[in-house]
Amino acid sequence: MLLQVQQVTRRFGADTLFDNVNLDVPEHGRVALVGRNGAGKSTLVRMITGIDAPDEGQIIYKKGMTIGYLAQDTGLDSNKSIWEEMASVFQELQDQEEELHRLEERMSDPDVINDKEQFEQLSKTYDQRQTSFKNNNGYGYRAEIRGVLHGFEFGEEDYGRSINELSGGQKTQLALAKLLLEKRDLLVLDEPTNHLDVETLTWLEGYIQSYKGALLIVSHDRYFLDRLVTEVYEMSMGTVTHFHGNYSAYVTQKAAQLQRQWKEYDKQQHKISQLEDFVNRNIVRASTTKRAQARRKQLQKIDRIQRPEADDKVAHFAFTPRRQSGNIILTVKDLAVGYDPSKILAQPVNIDIKKHQAIAIVGPNGVGKSTLLKTILGKIPALAGSVTFGTGVDTGYYDQEQKSLHGNKTVLAELWDDHPTTPEKDIRTILGSFLFTGEDVDKLVHSLSGGEKARLLLTKLAMKHDNFLILDEPTNHLDIDSRQVLENTLNDFDGTILFVSHDRYFINQVATSVVELSAKGSELFLGDYDYFIEKKQEQAAVAEKKQEEALEKDPSLAVKPVSQKKQSYQQSKERQKQERKLARQVETLEQQLNDLTEKKSQVETTMTQPEIFSDQAKMADLQKQLEEITKQIEATENDWEEASLTLEDLSD
Repeated sequence: MLLQVQQVTRRFGADTLFDNVNLDVPEHGRVALVGRNGAGKSTLVRMITGIDAPDEGQIIYKKGMTIGYLAQDTGLDSNKSIWEEMASVFQELQDQEEELHRLEERMSDPDVINDKEQFEQLSKTYDQRQTSFKNNNGYGYRAEIRGVLHGFEFGEEDYGRSINELSGGQKTQLALAKLLLEKRDLLVLDEPTNHLDVETLTWLEGYIQSYKGALLIVSHDRYFLDRLVTEVYEMSMGTVTHFHGNYSAYVTQKAAQLQRQWKEYDKQQHKISQLEDFVNRNIVRASTTKRAQARRKQLQKIDRIQRPEADDKVAHFAFTPRRQSGNIILTVKDLAVGYDPSKILAQPVNIDIKKHQAIAIVGPNGVGKSTLLKTILGKIPALAGSVTFGTGVDTGYYDQEQKSLHGNKTVLAELWDDHPTTPEKDIRTILGSFLFTGEDVDKLVHSLSGGEKARLLLTKLAMKHDNFLILDEPTNHLDIDSRQVLENTLNDFDGTILFVSHDRYFINQVATSVVELSAKGSELFLGDYDYFIEKKQEQAAVAEKKQEEALEKDPSLAVKPVSQKKQSYQQSKERQKQERKLARQVETLEQQLNDLTEKKSQVETTMTQPEIFSDQAKMADLQKQLEEITKQIEATENDWEEASLTLEDLSD
């Protein structure tokens, strides 16, 4: 066992956040910690990582274990370049590499060659150092750095950029990249999927699945948890409950557990009711009073089951259109998206939306998904093409940047100012359905958490009663329960929806169609996210088959795979043939490297033999061989690194 949380308690003044919490992380474990915003997940994580101490209880760690921690929305703060910061993880290997080069220089010195004892000692030291260097991936750590950076969409042109010049999201990605390279025994990740697009998320899932250490993950991304974890700890109502399996298994088990608790509770309540009824009817009758007294004693001895409680304080709301629109909602034709005509992000974009459709827009970060929504809404001008709304369309917009909120207003004023004729009582009732109760409505908007601001935006949107909702990352800042409420509400909505989201689970629940946005424009897929992925894989397979057929007809068409900034898993599918070829090439080069290293060792051993050491002609000849082998090793290492890098690119 790597780590054990034993009967841990955390208090804030007189209030207890959680009590008697137990949690285990086994070696190579894949553990999720889930729960509502404010339940105490991040507080417990800070205790586990040693930042804070528990008020009661203890946390036991395996001796010598190492922990890597990615806090929520925190990034690297460094004056170094991206490459320098990542390479600092392998400083020990770099020092070993420099030492090997120094030893090679000394071993090529004629004075050292002529000193048998010194040369023999240096050769022995060199062999030891080289074996250690090789066993610790000394010949491959640069390719490893490039592979991880490419996975997070940093290309070679970015390597020299100073980290302090990057955005907050990019700094967070680099913090995670560095943790992955450090290979700690336990990786603790608090909302690691923030700031990641769908393609990077898919890459990250694949990379983490092969991570050799243990994982403790706090996340609202249900798709991510389903693919990675095998244990779930739910933090709710001041305690933690353990479930086996992934997130979907946890949901099923939790529902069954609650149903079982209610069944046991109802059964006992029925028995208690019967006993109480018997006592009340018979206690005053002389003929039955003894039996009634016996029943009363029986009642007193019953160990009463507590009424099952669920942390079911969730928002309850609905989107209800004021009027019905026509059948045609929106027509986007040959649209060019961007802020600068010289830097168009996507073109041509074509979207036809009919009544009651729910269309998800997906694509990598920076391709212009939010920009497309703003262009459709007329907030920024189209660089080309047209946007046409249908008859009777009332459009409501959810802005992920939350710019439509007024920081200096109270929660009550934020809503009431938009609807001044609505009685205050009704405004408070509506806010209450979105979990703003009591003194919450008097809070200033700027003091709200991200999740509270998201709920306030949804409140304002619901009050508009529009029939066409345009939503930009509506699940950001929402906990899992709130996301499920939003999913149900949108599925019950008697209108039309166009939304951008990187929450794949949410897309699966809500979308009737998916539009993929890229620099080349848009492509429509008539199904949910899983259907979209299935079709992309089919397209990749067809493209690969066509490529193979073309190569069979004309072998000259074969090209060397080119390293790109980032290749999605769909593109890697198209290049499976090259990937297999490169894998064989890397394996061959590794064998060549082993053979050359062995050959070099044999030459060095021969040079230490007395009959050879005293023969200057033979020593000179062997020295030439040694220098030639060393050059071959360097060349083979370079070829191996280049092939490994290209293979990493194809695997991204």
